[in-house]
Amino acid sequence: MKTKFNIYITLSLVLALSSSCSDSFLEDKKQYGAYDDSFYQSQERVQNYVDNQYYDFYNAYKSPTAAVVGSFTDTYTKMTEELGGTQDLINPNKTFFNSVDASGYYGLKIGTGINNTPYNRIRECNNLLEDIDVKGAQLDKTFRDQAKGQMYYMRAMQYYDLMRTYGPVPLAITVQDAAADNPAIQLPRAKVSEVVAQIVKDLDLAASLLPANWNATSSYGRFTRGAALAQKSRVLLTYASPLFNKNWDGSNERWDAALKAGLAAEAQLTADGYGLYGASIKDWDAMFLIDNAPCREAIAVQLCGNGTLATAVNNSWEKGMRLASQGGVGGGTTAPKEMIDLFPMANGSRPTTANGYNDFTFFLNRDPRFYRTFAFSGVKWGYKESANAAVWAYRWVDAAKKVGFADGNSAVSSPAFIRKMSNQTASNATNYQYSGTDIFEYRYAELLLNIAECYAALGQTSNTVAYLGRIRARVGIPSANNYGIGTLADKYAGIEACLYERRVELAYEGKRYWDVQRWMLYDNAALPGVTAGTVSKLGLAPLNGTQRTGNYLQFKNTAASSTTDPITTAARAAVVADPDAANFQTQLTALANFYNTNFVRTDLVTPLDNFNGVAVKIKFNPNYYIMGLNTTALTQNPWLLQTLGWNDVSGAPGTLNFQE
Repeated sequence: MKTKFNIYITLSLVLALSSSCSDSFLEDKKQYGAYDDSFYQSQERVQNYVDNQYYDFYNAYKSPTAAVVGSFTDTYTKMTEELGGTQDLINPNKTFFNSVDASGYYGLKIGTGINNTPYNRIRECNNLLEDIDVKGAQLDKTFRDQAKGQMYYMRAMQYYDLMRTYGPVPLAITVQDAAADNPAIQLPRAKVSEVVAQIVKDLDLAASLLPANWNATSSYGRFTRGAALAQKSRVLLTYASPLFNKNWDGSNERWDAALKAGLAAEAQLTADGYGLYGASIKDWDAMFLIDNAPCREAIAVQLCGNGTLATAVNNSWEKGMRLASQGGVGGGTTAPKEMIDLFPMANGSRPTTANGYNDFTFFLNRDPRFYRTFAFSGVKWGYKESANAAVWAYRWVDAAKKVGFADGNSAVSSPAFIRKMSNQTASNATNYQYSGTDIFEYRYAELLLNIAECYAALGQTSNTVAYLGRIRARVGIPSANNYGIGTLADKYAGIEACLYERRVELAYEGKRYWDVQRWMLYDNAALPGVTAGTVSKLGLAPLNGTQRTGNYLQFKNTAASSTTDPITTAARAAVVADPDAANFQTQLTALANFYNTNFVRTDLVTPLDNFNGVAVKIKFNPNYYIMGLNTTALTQNPWLLQTLGWNDVSGAPGTLNFQE
């Protein structure tokens, strides 16, 4: 059987932690490796140790837009065009360059207590890797190998997120006893090349030790050899990208390595039963809702529960995206105009006036993925208690300038709302609080996009088109004109086409910020000694100076009353469009006529991107691409150098160049 593997322990494993972990196990854990030999005499206790690592790494992963092992914040997604709302690092009224303002993700120096921070998680991996074959030699060898494989995988992923955040970081790959005056543990910040080499080594070891599939139900959800190879592809793609590769446009060495890794992962995963799921847009939509069951596209998945147990991870995505009229708690998740205007036309061409795009009737003739990523007034978007419910989220103004809102959807700041990965059988009885929809952390489609980008960077644009075509063919875009991609003039056009396809295919899956970061797309500017200029080379406009735009969909005439909807229920019901209907496009044409007759688009009272109510534009400073170490990390580890662009604790400029 083909199975789906996720990056979170299943409910049975969570229950094992709460019922099988003895007090002595927890007490042992507090001692950071001070386990006596008897600990490794029990396979059950070692298994609990492994399961606890899954919990510490991924328990906070509750939304597809979240990122960074351990903390899983959606702040990064909110610094891109995907979601509006001014964050500190893109606020033009704020500037950060002192250590006190730097990221605290690095964590504290190891002490006597248990802190779920990066280097503590790494230490726990090191504990098992050092001891299991010595103190647990009597345990089954396959069990030991698979336990080690999972630790290598997790250690690699933790170092990857440390690298993406800080660039050069210390490499602690053995257990070290904390001591203030022991120079042996005063590790310097390793070069990015050294960090990447260690990550790759760990993932290769993980791939050699992990199975293609886990057969036992109780083991469902663990890492596999294919997942390890796919992560290697992702790591090497990042390393080849301009942020870490000042010779990205002049040397093929890193791109070749990333391509080789991607093709190896593709071959292994294909042999193990993975691939693109389905052959239609309905399949693409349904794929995200295959919960606690096999999905051939899922390389790494956060498995969520739908119960009320304190130990279960509930997906918070559904309750946040649902409108008030549907029982959502946040009034819906606004889709900025920049995202609405992004998706291709139905034939794969870019949405321009010349290609027939009208940004008022934005839903006409779009890429099939558009209708499964966004909802808008007049489209069906059901839930368990009302399977045929339609979205109506517009406002009207009466003669006294009082405002009314359709169906009570008052928190409306866009004509469209995010609905991707939404379950139409989810219940609003508890405001979707206990959604069990799994979160796809790594899909087969992303792996294909990684490979396409490597081919583009190497100038092999025909292969780039072939891989992008596979992504588009699966959702029903016709093959004409290379699935609407056209002819790629050079490698720069190929790279841009890949980044564009990632914005569409992987929208709201926590990937966009990392693409912007590794390609340095906020601006052409950079720190002294750091190569930049990629925005202009790719023919793009920088994100700096742009803003996420919101609008009201508003009844075009003056309404009789702010409390009475000027559009009748019958009139609305006559134009509802159902994405699953055979005549969906005909329904959309009728809905467009309804829009033109009844609505206009107006500006928000308070801009979507604002600071203290005043509109602002994105301003991301070059030193933010790689964060400095914060005051706590530098004070407790005074031998560590500060990053270029950031000041150390004494106010002196940092000197460490992450591009080496």
